Amino acid sequence: LEPHQVQHSFFKKVDVPDHVHYIVAFFVCIIGTLGVTGNALVMFAFWSNKKLRNLPNYFIMNQAVSDFLMAFTQSPIFFINCLYKEWIFGEYGCKMYAFCGALFGITSMINLLAISIDRYLVITQPLKALGRSSRRRTTLAILMVWLYSFAWSFAPLVGWSSYIPEGLMTSCTWDYVTYTYANQSYTMMLCCFTFFIPLGVIFYCYLFMFLAIRTASRDVENLGTQVRKCTLIQQKSIRNEWKLAKIAFVVIVVYVLSWSPYATVTMISWAG
Repeated sequence: LEPHQVQHSFFKKVDVPDHVHYIVAFFVCIIGTLGVTGNALVMFAFWSNKKLRNLPNYFIMNQAVSDFLMAFTQSPIFFINCLYKEWIFGEYGCKMYAFCGALFGITSMINLLAISIDRYLVITQPLKALGRSSRRRTTLAILMVWLYSFAWSFAPLVGWSSYIPEGLMTSCTWDYVTYTYANQSYTMMLCCFTFFIPLGVIFYCYLFMFLAIRTASRDVENLGTQVRKCTLIQQKSIRNEWKLAKIAFVVIVVYVLSWSPYATVTMISWAG
């Protein structure tokens, strides 16, 4: 192929009315603005208030950072391309845009998994969790979240699948439409190990957290008065942890609702 033919095959235009691009741009602008400002406020609150700097909130802070970077790196570029009705930032720009989208998107999901496991251990094994909790362990867990996400998002840059324009050709992602072994295997593995399996573990954690809370409540009712006072203090502590878990669960549900249609489309394409 001649260079101009390669360029033409990589950057395609979709034959849709102009107003479709402008409608997408409108929603991208709103979502991007809310994502940047909302997560920036969370980060500001964390750094300005020392009381918020407890270990569980480090995971919340990490979530805000990944979501902020997701909105900051994706929305402005997507918005500009929608106005031009095509991808205008070149092949290298496409790869970097898709890499950032994958990195921060996967980090958000795996961080939600880490939050769920952390809440699960604190609520179902409170005494053991006290021995395991430390700033060093929490920092290491957050580092592992980023390294795991980096590995999956870096793979298309070194030949396992690739990053290409998608949809209305105003954004980029991994190639889930070209029917090759590399693309199919990456799509299947990515969906399983960064979405479906983490989702299964999250729901497992929340199911047993709920059962642990319910069992603890029943046990308190069957105890004597003196023992009950001591147990009530422990139960109150667990309920406080459960409140944070419920907040995280709302974030998880919204995340799943947001990404499930995308995961479904990629799996339909994977199936041919």
